[in-house]
Amino acid sequence: MTDTAALAAYLHRIGASRPAALDSAALGALHLAHQRTVPFENLSIHLGEPISLDEADLIAKIVTRRRGGFCYELNGAFAVLLEGLGAQVSRVAARVYGGEGRLGPLFDHLALVVHLPDGTGPWLADVGFGAHSSYPLLLEGRDAQDDPGGRFVLTDGPDGDVDVAKDGHPQYRIERRERALADFAPTCWWQQTSPDSHFTWSTVCSRLTADGRISLSGRTLIRTSGGARAEQDLGSDDAVLAAYREHFGVVLDRVPVAAGAV
Repeated sequence: MTDTAALAAYLHRIGASRPAALDSAALGALHLAHQRTVPFENLSIHLGEPISLDEADLIAKIVTRRRGGFCYELNGAFAVLLEGLGAQVSRVAARVYGGEGRLGPLFDHLALVVHLPDGTGPWLADVGFGAHSSYPLLLEGRDAQDDPGGRFVLTDGPDGDVDVAKDGHPQYRIERRERALADFAPTCWWQQTSPDSHFTWSTVCSRLTADGRISLSGRTLIRTSGGARAEQDLGSDDAVLAAYREHFGVVLDRVPVAAGAV
């Protein structure tokens, strides 16, 4: 993304100004702004909308249509923004830890390794993992890294991989090898279509807030603030659509319904 107008549109989408210099502070501000404005959501799966990993399609969905997405879309688009601002970005594959500490398949998640013009980092940037770090993490840091989202510890894994843990719980293992966005397409398709993919089980739309997180799952609106959790059942389609608009800026003409909820 080298077009000035396109960069300006993306920055406007996340409520950010173009930084005078893309240093670590600017990266952190963009990382936080993205998570506060662009929701983590899987609504396309339940609306019958095809998900494309073409970079132009990602920008059209997130910037022009003002939607969100899941990891491949959110981190895929964020990488384009950072590159347009002068960063060197590697798209890396990750295996997500599931139940009983088992690792999922490679390409289960897409994360970003960012090198900045100021020479800091490399940084692990991730705006597409749901409830994760508010700010980028130092990829080579092995001491605990405190973040508003929790205490993160990165440790060396086998074959040069890096394990990421949050508050003592393993999150995912990333490999250092750089990948093309197209490499994630088969797993992205599986996530959209397989009954074994948790993304097909229910709808989710979630974003970071100044004091916690707000999420809409099915017809339940969930607010977390200061460790407290409150749930509100939304009884009608109109109430659900209004919640998407009000809390996430997502305008829909019908309520997405997971197949298992029908």
